Amino acid sequence: GVVAVSAKSYGEFWPHFEELSAQVLDIKIIPDILKYSRFATRLDFVGPTPILSIHESPLFGWGRIVKRFVDAAGAFFGLIVLSPLLLVVALVIKMTSKGPILYSQERMGMDGKAFNILKFRSMYFGAEEKSGAVWAIKGDDRTTPVGKILRSSSIDELPQLINVLKGDMSLVGPRPERPIFVEKFRKNVPDYMLRHKVKAGITGWAQVNGWRGNTSLEKRIECDLYYIQHWSLWFDVKIILLTFIKGFINKNAY
Repeated sequence: GVVAVSAKSYGEFWPHFEELSAQVLDIKIIPDILKYSRFATRLDFVGPTPILSIHESPLFGWGRIVKRFVDAAGAFFGLIVLSPLLLVVALVIKMTSKGPILYSQERMGMDGKAFNILKFRSMYFGAEEKSGAVWAIKGDDRTTPVGKILRSSSIDELPQLINVLKGDMSLVGPRPERPIFVEKFRKNVPDYMLRHKVKAGITGWAQVNGWRGNTSLEKRIECDLYYIQHWSLWFDVKIILLTFIKGFINKNAY
C-alpha cells in the first residue's frame, strides 16, 4: 500500500502505524516535504538510520567537477584573450585618479562563506569611507568619469575572472552580495539564502533577463532559484552566449 500523508495529518497517522506494520502488505509512505524543499531531496543512510536531505543543490558529484573544470578553463582563457584590454583599463584608471587599480570587497558566496571579490576601481579613492555601505544607484556621485564607463559596460567586473580561477566564483551563478545586505535581505525576502547553494557567478540568469542594479530583488531571487533548480552545463552555455549576444552594456548597470 502507498500512503500519502500531509504534514498536518502526521499526528493522526502515526497512532495507526503500528496496526499497519502488523499487516502483510508492503507499505510505502510519501512524506509531505515538497513545500519545504525548493530543490532536490535525497535519502542517505548513517548505519541503519535514514536521513532525508532537503534543499539539496543539483551541483554534486560529476556535475560539480565538470562545472569547476569549465570555470577554470574559461577564466584562464578569458584572462589570456582579454589581457590587452585589462592592461589598457588598468593604465587609464592609474592615470585618471589616485588610488589602487583594483577594488576588493567582501561578498558572500557558496554555503555562506565570505570571499573578497575583485573589480576595477570605479569610485574615487576613499569614497565609501564617507558614505558607508550603500546600494548602488544611478548617477552615483562617488563614481569617477572613467568608472561610469567601466560600470555601464560591465568592464569593471572582468577582474572577477581571477576569482573564478581561484575557485571563489563561477562564470555563471547568482550575483554575490555584501554580508551587510545579506543580513537584511535574509529577514525580508523569502528563500533568499537558498541562492547560496551554488557558487556566485560573474553573469547569471537574472542578469541576462535584465534584473540587475536597482531592480526588483524578488525577481532576481526568482531567477536565481530557477537557475539552481534547472542547472545543467548547457544552461550555463546558454547564459554565457546570451551575455555576449545581449552585450555587457545594460541600462541597469551602474
